Amino acid sequence: MSRYLAVDIGASSGRHIVASLKGGRLVMREVYRFPNGAKEENGNLVWDADALFEEILTGLKKADEAGLRPDYVGIDTWAVDYALLDEKGERIGEVFSYRDKRGGIAAKAAHGVLPFSALYEKTGIQYQPFNTVYQLFADKKSGKLEKARAFLMLPDYFHYRLTGVKKQEYTNATSTGMVNAKTHLWDEEILSSLGYDPALFGELSAPGSIVGCFKKEIMERLGYDATVILPATHDTASAVLAAPIQGRAPYISSGTWSLLGIESEKAHTDEKARRYNYSNEGSLERTFRFQKNIMGLWMIQNVRKELSDAYSFAELAALAEAHPTDAVLDVNDEKFLAPKSMIAAIRETIGESPVGEIAYCIFNSLALSYKKAIDEIEGMTGERYDRLHIIGGGSQNELLNRLTAEKTGKRIILGPTECTAIGNVVAQMLGTGEIKSLAEARNIIKQSFEIKEIKL
Repeated sequence: MSRYLAVDIGASSGRHIVASLKGGRLVMREVYRFPNGAKEENGNLVWDADALFEEILTGLKKADEAGLRPDYVGIDTWAVDYALLDEKGERIGEVFSYRDKRGGIAAKAAHGVLPFSALYEKTGIQYQPFNTVYQLFADKKSGKLEKARAFLMLPDYFHYRLTGVKKQEYTNATSTGMVNAKTHLWDEEILSSLGYDPALFGELSAPGSIVGCFKKEIMERLGYDATVILPATHDTASAVLAAPIQGRAPYISSGTWSLLGIESEKAHTDEKARRYNYSNEGSLERTFRFQKNIMGLWMIQNVRKELSDAYSFAELAALAEAHPTDAVLDVNDEKFLAPKSMIAAIRETIGESPVGEIAYCIFNSLALSYKKAIDEIEGMTGERYDRLHIIGGGSQNELLNRLTAEKTGKRIILGPTECTAIGNVVAQMLGTGEIKSLAEARNIIKQSFEIKEIKL
């Protein structure tokens, strides 16, 4: 029986979960958890990549100490952020956070060279000010790109530090806004137009591909060896793999961000999809997740943090339920992306309001944004959907899910909660052949985890 370890790192925390198949069921155990967050450095928001790598090693050690030494390991993180390496294979400077303001500034300059309409027609990736294609333009303007000899998305960089092998994973690469939706390759015209050296961008590898074994110094430090396998390294791609979807039902991967979409065999890069700002991100077998980024629980997370964690998330939901309000926010307004004070930014829009009303406004506005997105998808595809899958941590938020059911009129299927880690290990098992297909994987998931339903 093989053991698979998923290192699942989100913007606010990371976790190490060991999994194996027993009697046709997926058995999982968390062995380590750690906090994460961007920090301010010289006026910019950056990730402490070295500290994160130390946490990865600590969790790998903890797995062994728990008697759960893994045979295989794979890392997923959020999308769009990356590391640049010099000729010696060393990282150049810090890893910038997508919430840093530099991307939005660079986007305007990049569009002066290559209009967004042209970018979208090629890649089908929605406009976000933090897209990798714009962050790299900021690196070009600063001179940082001149020293670069390799480009690695953040999980690929951590895999490289474990193995010494530079391997670029397909699903996460599509989030950059530089992969052609038809060829599934880096788009040479985009790279050349924006002045990016094509040599930085290597061959794209599918989830399930072998990266390599631990480097000697890693093996000596941990006291064991393991094989690194690519999961779908973009956490949303991993999460959607774990959704027990039947047919073409829409999903919401609900967490710090809400990613709402459907699985599709083809990319939608037409004018309506661009106007509605939908993405076509890569999935298994060159299919797509036709989806939209919605701000998600980031807003309530920041409210709680500003209140010095005086309330639990459950208490904030209870306050919200006791203080309903008709006030509505555009949750995707850029002013909510990284405000100095989330509470102040919300009150600027809805007026002076108590915490309960602010919380209700966030949840209700999210539910309304979900309804709008589903209406858009149904209009673009010409299909009607009777159910909506909600996966991830947000599937535990009873108030938000009930409001979503009321606004959308859909049957709401909830769970699994740890979908990103589940999808991570599923991709690894597909790579080793222990699971034969995605359909088999989803059947195993339904047998292994609690799936709930909300009916109106």
